[in-house]
Amino acid sequence: MTLLEPRRNAHEIERAGEKALSRPVLLARLREAKTWDVVVIGGGATGLGCAVDAAARGFSVLLVEAQDFAKGTSSRATKLIHGGVRYLAQCRLALVREALVERARLLANAPHLVHPLRFVVPAYRWFDQPLLGAGLKIYDLLAGGAALGGSRLLNAARTVSALPTVNTAGLRGGIAYHDAQFDDARLALALARTASDLGVLAINYCAASDFIVEDGRVRGLRVRDVETGDMHKVGARVLINATGVWADRVRRLADPQATRLLRPSQGLHLVVGREFLPGTDALLVPRTDDGRVLFVIPWQGRVVLGTTDTPCDDAPLEPEPLPGEADFILATAARYLVRAPTRADVRSAFVGLRPLIGAGDASATRTLSREHVVEVSPQGLVSVTGGKWTTYRAMAEDAVDTALSVAKLGQPASPTSTLRLHGAPPSQAGSAGSAGSAGDVYGTDRESVERLPGAGRRLVDGLSLTEAEVRFAAREEFARGVEDVLARRHRALFLDAALAAQAAPAVAELLAQELGFGADWCAAECARFEALAARYGDPGGSR
Repeated sequence: MTLLEPRRNAHEIERAGEKALSRPVLLARLREAKTWDVVVIGGGATGLGCAVDAAARGFSVLLVEAQDFAKGTSSRATKLIHGGVRYLAQCRLALVREALVERARLLANAPHLVHPLRFVVPAYRWFDQPLLGAGLKIYDLLAGGAALGGSRLLNAARTVSALPTVNTAGLRGGIAYHDAQFDDARLALALARTASDLGVLAINYCAASDFIVEDGRVRGLRVRDVETGDMHKVGARVLINATGVWADRVRRLADPQATRLLRPSQGLHLVVGREFLPGTDALLVPRTDDGRVLFVIPWQGRVVLGTTDTPCDDAPLEPEPLPGEADFILATAARYLVRAPTRADVRSAFVGLRPLIGAGDASATRTLSREHVVEVSPQGLVSVTGGKWTTYRAMAEDAVDTALSVAKLGQPASPTSTLRLHGAPPSQAGSAGSAGSAGDVYGTDRESVERLPGAGRRLVDGLSLTEAEVRFAAREEFARGVEDVLARRHRALFLDAALAAQAAPAVAELLAQELGFGADWCAAECARFEALAARYGDPGGSR
């Protein structure tokens, strides 16, 4: 049973000692009659980026998210901040160059969450090294001064040293190059905290219901508190639709005649133990049987294999693996690893949806555009979609430029190219070449976490999650349920679904203490999460 707070003014709540990020404070701010300069719908990478960008330029901003921040695509990426070596073969050099520039900015602005990662491509044919080596030299040149280290050819012995479990039969050598790795959900949370630092009202579990239209133009939004069902009416000088794969649904709320922009695809990732790829380097398979790439990546003490890229017609909140996807990944990995993982070795399987722009052959998603689109509807709704995590900041800047033009609010320059995100240490502490080596996702918040009760007390053997981190998630990171903590504040669900399920009762009890929930809520949360964990623990495709 939820213990509901009486309605109070936001200033009254803050005077009573409640945290500025507590839900009662956020809802009190939402209830206060106000017309916002910019209202953003969608709390994934792009929406959060838009909120940060608009607020950093000095505008008042409201962001609403129907679920949790990064619940969808933005927590289910391949964990790479990269230029996209696959696009070199397609001669899409401008796209690669833009992504490499943004990669450097993320390394500088979020060094606690983004860090360099070396990739090794094993070579089994005589022409692999000269061909791939030439392409990666172009990659280095496109990175310019933001390069993380030049690509180089490796002999067979050095390739095995880098990839101890690589298949040595016929191995001629390899090619090494550098990109970057990150924790996607934690970066989204850093954006949410940055937005709040800048004065944005960012609130999760608050769904856009319908638009307020006056004289044929969108002038506001009705939003529903998902937890209570309460409706709120907000005014806006301009609205930005940044809902990713669900962008077409929101576009049609404003314009029922809107044509389809997106042709989504889904990608499966499998997570296995580190024994399948010990060491610090990642393995790249540059071309699979269907022309895509496959990554085998060390991440948070596990190994991530993926991804597939399969067209899909629907966009469920919890997509499931399609028949054959897991088998494709495992069979491909078996060609390159001495000991290949099997279905029994999979600790978690997660699926992400990609908002690809609908052009080209929809049966082959590698031909669809990863570039983003900013559209203005006849009613004045600005929609931004497409792109990828690496370029979220550039997408947001473009979307906000357009939104400000639509609303005639002026065009102050965006400062986000050098804006360090919440939790980043002082700029002199790191650089693009060495940033993020510490790998503490809390960054400058670590001291605050360690002051809370239960610091150092792990909830389950095999997971790093502590009691203090759960309390911090509830107090400072917008967490409202067990899944919020175990899927996105900590990545337990993505690392080991079975261990995550074991942690659920302890997490529920701590959240209940922090948020004022009762035993019935705890039981319902645990049952819901255990069902979800069972799905993540099954690589699927056999049902």
